[in-house]
Formats: sequence, C-alpha cells, structure tokens
Amino acid sequence: MARVVDGAELDGRKGVVAAASAEADEHLIREAEKIAVALGRMFPGLCEVVLHDLRTPEHAIRVIENNLSGREVGDSVTELGLARIEDPGYPSVIQNYPNQFPDGRPAKSTSIGIKNAAGEYIAALCLNLDVSVLSPMTLALSNLVATDTEHREQSLETLRDRNARALRQAVEELAAERGATPRSLSREDKKALVRQLHQDGYFDSRDAAQAIADLLGVSRATVYNYAK
Repeated sequence: MARVVDGAELDGRKGVVAAASAEADEHLIREAEKIAVALGRMFPGLCEVVLHDLRTPEHAIRVIENNLSGREVGDSVTELGLARIEDPGYPSVIQNYPNQFPDGRPAKSTSIGIKNAAGEYIAALCLNLDVSVLSPMTLALSNLVATDTEHREQSLETLRDRNARALRQAVEELAAERGATPRSLSREDKKALVRQLHQDGYFDSRDAAQAIADLLGVSRATVYNYAK
C-alpha cells in the first residue's frame, strides 16, 4: 500500500531541496570569485573585474578587484544585472560595449551572466577596461605612422593587392572597428562589412566571395545577398 505523505513531511522535503539548491548556487558563486580575483590581478591598473551576486540586487557586488570605479563590496547591481534578474532569456554575454567610469574616463566593458542548474541568473562577471590608459600609446603610434600632409588629399599609388592575405586583413580590421571578431559580428554588421568590401573592390578577385564567407562563418550565397 502506498504510503501517505502528510503536509509536514512534504514541506520538509521541499525545504531540503531548496537548501541544497541554495548551497549549490553559493558554491558556484564562490568558484566565480576565484576567477574574478585572478583576472583583476592579471591586469592591475587597467581592468576592473566585478562579480555581482544577482540573488541580492540591493547588495550585489560580491567581489571588486582592481577597483577603478570607486564602488565597494555590497553596492547595488547595475542595469544589466536587473535585466538578467527580470529575464532569464537575456543574453548571457554582452561583449565589448562602450562604458564610462564615474570620473568620465572611457571604458570598454564585457558582462558575463552566470546561470544555475535551474537556468536562473544568479551572478554576473563584469570586466571594465580603462581605455584612457591606452591613449598615450595610441598617440605615439599615430605619430609614428603619420604620413606627409602635403600629399594627403590624393593617393599617389595603391600598394594593396586583392590576394587572400589582404582580404583577411581587411575583414579583420573592419570587424575590429565594431569591437568584434568577423564570426561574432551581428547579421547587420556582417551585411555592412560585405557591402564595404564590395565597394572597395574586393569582389573583383576570383573566389573572394567564398573567402569572405569562410571568414564570416556564413554561406557563399549569403555573402552575395549581403552585397546587394
């Protein structure tokens, strides 16, 4: 005969399951803490790494390593964290988006959502790169590669050919301008990139469409559709 489970016993079982789930979530976040600390200490003075505990949005910051924003452990969650709390379908990775520190310094950020076994966001690992630190280096390189201003209005010659190496370089440079790799570009960015390549004359080369397709991770037919 089947045993009757009374309400108290059922509640007890639910409590045990809930406790086990909470313990598993906490273990996952403690492991993420190690990653946050290691990443921050790898890039001192350059990249802030923050681990948000999305279970407690009012006091979300669990770890802040290489602090560049002036926030503290226990501070509240950001807008991205709230978006993930409200929508489990929100993208798990938002990469290389423009950001800004409180003092106005520009930053490049990446946010990685962490889900538990139930598919719920419980944490977010965020990296904020201080790009202002790179400005002096950028200026120095700009001066190094600068050409004579006397002939800037007209091109005296074209040194680029349309071989595979030049095509790959052009694709990678255009993707980098959008803060991504060729294959990670959105559909609209891939379309814009293909049209730029077509405008620049890269389709004059035989097999160029297939080479572009391979670089972008799409079909040859898709490349021709993008180029229209």
